[in-house]
Amino acid sequence: MLKVADLNQYYGGSHILRDIAFEAPAGKITSVLGRNGVGKTTLLKTLMGLVPAKSGSIHFNGADITRAPSHERVRAGIGYVPQGREIFPRLTVAENLLMGLAARPRGTAIPPRIFEMFPVLGQMMGRRGGDLSGGQQQQLAIGRALACGPRLLILDEPTEGIQPSIIKDIERAIRALAADGDMAILLVEQYYDFARALSDHYLVMERGEIILRGEGKNMDADGVRGALAV
Repeated sequence: MLKVADLNQYYGGSHILRDIAFEAPAGKITSVLGRNGVGKTTLLKTLMGLVPAKSGSIHFNGADITRAPSHERVRAGIGYVPQGREIFPRLTVAENLLMGLAARPRGTAIPPRIFEMFPVLGQMMGRRGGDLSGGQQQQLAIGRALACGPRLLILDEPTEGIQPSIIKDIERAIRALAADGDMAILLVEQYYDFARALSDHYLVMERGEIILRGEGKNMDADGVRGALAV
């Protein structure tokens, strides 16, 4: 579904991403782990076209999207949940979800499955996004990304600042989406236990490079926790 090859990115004179290469297959959860400042969020922004790739290539669903603008990547089927959620606080839950339909044909309805996964959103359709708890806002951000019917869902730190009960809800939702088999999920996460519970494949970044990779079931044996603590 997603194939990244030899991806490089700079901020000024700093080499932020260094020859990043990996694949994220459909029906699987691929996790990217690493401490703060190693380039994880820059990687996601580059995948979404929010910052341009200096070199390398990004292929999605067989098409080269390396130079495509962000809105074309969304239309192609990429959903993005940014770090910090970035919902529209003055818009209602319903209006936030409708924003996720911007790339779909006029009159497209909000997918019912969003409310099946996150019932609280259906109960709070008229409430402003800024009045929700942090966990509810995260569910709203995920729901907004799912509204466009993505083939690839990119999640940046979905557990950050979230209460444990809602982390479990988010974990169940991600697992269910992957189980459908037609969506690839790319998860950036610092919470090791959450990533280990979900990952089919993992990547560990350090100083803009991938230093470890493997199957999720081998994360403990591969010493991933220790690599994150260094």
